Amino acid sequence: MIKKIQAIIFALFIFISSTFAQQRPIDSDTTRLTNTLDIHFNGFAFLDDHEYDALIPLRKTISGTRTAIDLGYNVDSLNHFIVGTNALHEFGAKPYFLTANPVAYYSYTGKHWLFNAGEFPRQDLLTQYPRALLNDTLQYYRPNVEGLLLRNKSKYGYETGWIDWISRQTPTERNQFMAGELGTFIPVPGHPFYISHYFLFEHNAGSKSDTAANIQDSGGGQIRLGLDFSHRTVFDSLKFEAGGMGTVHRTRSLYQFHVSRGFVASIYVSYKRFSIFDEFYKGDPNYLTFADPFYIKPIYNRLDFIYSAFTGRHLKGQFILGLHQSPGRLTDSQPGFKVIYDIGRKTLARFSDD
Repeated sequence: MIKKIQAIIFALFIFISSTFAQQRPIDSDTTRLTNTLDIHFNGFAFLDDHEYDALIPLRKTISGTRTAIDLGYNVDSLNHFIVGTNALHEFGAKPYFLTANPVAYYSYTGKHWLFNAGEFPRQDLLTQYPRALLNDTLQYYRPNVEGLLLRNKSKYGYETGWIDWISRQTPTERNQFMAGELGTFIPVPGHPFYISHYFLFEHNAGSKSDTAANIQDSGGGQIRLGLDFSHRTVFDSLKFEAGGMGTVHRTRSLYQFHVSRGFVASIYVSYKRFSIFDEFYKGDPNYLTFADPFYIKPIYNRLDFIYSAFTGRHLKGQFILGLHQSPGRLTDSQPGFKVIYDIGRKTLARFSDD
């Protein structure tokens, strides 16, 4: 069954990519990107203190830097090939770069469509997922998607489908992948009401030398109704969301799917350099591999205070204080700091078609 799902997804993406290849550039300024070579440098330094008492076995302080650099060849305004690396250094770690993730992918960027195939950054593509499904710590340890992604955007919102291979099956490595779909629908463009949805599937099978290993499947989703009053009040951003969440998990040789259900709600407010983000959950415990572990609690609230200490054209620095409330632990905190830098894409050379 899993192999059939993979084959269907792969065939669909190949068909779509071949369709894109036949499209002509539609941008009014097609000479700006045609037959050029550019460079992109970005990264961030971070300090994220997870020393809370509610999850003592998982207590740790995460700190270090992520540095990414890549070269891009632009065939035209639609078709691009990007190659580079994204390296992690955790403060005090040896060797200096703990991991260096390859960046190598093809990207189609049309007016309404985006298609990526290869190893490409997850930032701004999948970071909209709620932490109850995909934890934000993925930005530290798994910054790239290794697979395929397709996105469509219009005045009515966007839809994104993706698949990410985490580990290829070998005699020593397990077969692991994730796939999902997310999007936002705005029934009346310009009106504050919208509907967002997030779905996720995770598969974890044994290695080739351990065929008796337990096979685990899990997944979940959220459907939220929202109101976006950004720039309609004194606040720069003001959003309210509420909805339902459901997850499932199973170990095939031990038990069939266990179902969890719950209620989710959030509020986001920002004014100039200050932001507040509050998330609430009440329901059954959830057991997803890459989700925030706090969602194993039957009731949980997280309140983030964010202060952007400095902002510039290519630089932003933020202080973040997260306050966690869960049964028996109402005073857990998570202070952090992040410096983000991004110089954007800079043209290095233009090539003649002659």
